[in-house]
Amino acid sequence: MNNPLMRHDLEKLSKEQLMDYCELLSKNWLAHDGLWFQSIEKDTNIETAMKYDIAAWEKFTQIEARRIKKFLNLPDNPGIPGLVEALKYRLYANINIQETVNITENSCEFHMNACRVQTARNRKNLPDFPCKSVGIVEYGFFAKTIDPRIETECICCPPDPHPKEYYCAWRFTLKEEQ
Repeated sequence: MNNPLMRHDLEKLSKEQLMDYCELLSKNWLAHDGLWFQSIEKDTNIETAMKYDIAAWEKFTQIEARRIKKFLNLPDNPGIPGLVEALKYRLYANINIQETVNITENSCEFHMNACRVQTARNRKNLPDFPCKSVGIVEYGFFAKTIDPRIETECICCPPDPHPKEYYCAWRFTLKEEQ
């Protein structure tokens, strides 16, 4: 941390306060992401906002994955076990309810069981946000940055129909180099 005053302040916090602070940071980030999107949508249309959102997520998810990979000290090709661990440290991992299931050495499925964006829309009686095009870029680039051998497949993501248990689901498969 570059700012010694902030580090000193954070060192005074209890473990519980630090966890609450991590949640606060994630909520603030998500609020900014949503407001940024809504501003573009208001000035243009949802298609243009989605275009810019996809471009931003393509860059952001790679930055996030590289930083998580470094934080966890993962090797160059950590495979599915490395991806499963990295998914736990994404910015929204501590504010959404998610799970990784059907884990093998060569594949796994990731389910977003409760998404703050979607549950907020549901509370307002709005349809699910159609995030599939963004998710394909987001999850695909995240997985490839963790390990370039990992392929990503969308099982379902709004606007697709989805079960009540989750909003979106992704399958990650390790493809050995030919």
